[in-house]
Amino acid sequence: MSIGGIGPINNYNEYQKITKKGKTEKVLTSDSVNISQEAMSKADAKRAMEIVKNAPDVRLDKIAELKERMKNPNYINDAIISGVADKIMDVFKI
Repeated sequence: MSIGGIGPINNYNEYQKITKKGKTEKVLTSDSVNISQEAMSKADAKRAMEIVKNAPDVRLDKIAELKERMKNPNYINDAIISGVADKIMDVFKI
């Protein structure tokens, strides 16, 4: 069995015929992103929720401040007692 006429797979002469064209120009463009107002407000709400979740349930500084105020006998008056009673009644829906 004889096989004849096998030539190169990639013809070298074809590559030499290719000539370079002119240089391509570099186009400077910048990417931009537009964020909608709705997306911004949702991001703000998410940030606020994270702050609330990470905040302590009991604010010891406020408790200490209130204890100091209650030591003063002029602080406790009828208006404060009535206000506290109203809030307690609202919580228990009385």
